[in-house]
Amino acid sequence: MNKKNIWILNQTAGKPDSGWGERHYYFAKYWVEKGYAVKIISGSYNHLFINQPKITDKTFTLENVEDNITFCWVKISRYDGGSIFKLWSMIVFAFKILFLKAKLLGKPDIIIVSSMPIFQILSGIYLRRKYNVKKLIFEIRDLWPLTPMYLSGYPKYHPVVIVMKWIEKIGYKKSDKIVSLLPNAGKYINSISNNPSKFSWISNGIDQNLLKSEPLPSHICKKIPKGKFIVGYTGTMGMANALEYLIEASIEMKNNSDIHFVLVGDGYLKDKLMRLTCDNSNITFINKISKNQVQNVLKMFDLCFIGRNNTKLFDYGVASNKYFDYMLAKKPILESSNRIKSPAELSDCGLIVQPESSNAIIEGIYKLKSMSKEQLNNMGEKGFIYVKKYHNFEYLSFKYLKLF
Repeated sequence: MNKKNIWILNQTAGKPDSGWGERHYYFAKYWVEKGYAVKIISGSYNHLFINQPKITDKTFTLENVEDNITFCWVKISRYDGGSIFKLWSMIVFAFKILFLKAKLLGKPDIIIVSSMPIFQILSGIYLRRKYNVKKLIFEIRDLWPLTPMYLSGYPKYHPVVIVMKWIEKIGYKKSDKIVSLLPNAGKYINSISNNPSKFSWISNGIDQNLLKSEPLPSHICKKIPKGKFIVGYTGTMGMANALEYLIEASIEMKNNSDIHFVLVGDGYLKDKLMRLTCDNSNITFINKISKNQVQNVLKMFDLCFIGRNNTKLFDYGVASNKYFDYMLAKKPILESSNRIKSPAELSDCGLIVQPESSNAIIEGIYKLKSMSKEQLNNMGEKGFIYVKKYHNFEYLSFKYLKLF
């Protein structure tokens, strides 16, 4: 019997060894068990990957990762994460996937388009018509154009905003189902689609059974001091993470020899953050590590930090993978954010303090540091129980299966 074929159009999708973007790979592991074949169509270059895929000179390079899971790498140029060429790569990707052939990947029964970038929903609509696909699912990882409007101050009449708004409306209208990673996004999306029955919330997650424990290199372990209270962060160092307030806190606390800050990851703001703290001896920056190493670095932290800007954008919810990494590691979380029903808030696994305030962060650090080991462990255990129940990929993949 022929297996039902799923095409996933996601320019930023990756494998476990890519170091980023594994969401659809983990879903595919469970979908294959239910009789589906999965083709993940992704870009040949991603500035967030640790390991770039090996490609040929052809437009499409196939990589059979395992039985019934195939990556199709679409050739795009390398780009800098903060440059206009990143936008150009999105346009090129959306154009090239118009020429995907059933002969190459098998005729699709279901197409999932995952943004960002948002342009590829137009390609998904075209491919749906071309192959008479039974179901088109539009997955929204972030809300566009609200993200550039709220975080970068783009006016609603900016050409980029107008184009994104137009594409967004078409995508919501033409898709059969709309999936958002953000729990409170339904009100916004439903006002555009005018069809609440289309909307489903399927969060990000983590799968302990699929993670492999990869030891940290000794040079990284040596960078993290022993005998101090470690405030840690892992993830992208970009605008949406409000790390400048954590950096301010570290500067104000530079004379406290008991507390040390460790930031693990890369991003376009990293160099700036490092320059601001070049005279600090209480902060360490570590380059991005693989997904399978994250749990081992988290073991060396006493608490983990998450930051959010004070903006209405986050009223729609959050789905950052770092929540689930932290919670799986049983670490208490210090979240500088409004109360937006984040996983940390819902599980009561940490402390929520005022956003955009280094003073609030400092007070939060001192409050958590003053707690007993037992109290901190209890917080971490609450997060662990919550993430295992509501954010494991087997549970989340079943929610998707109901849409299929």
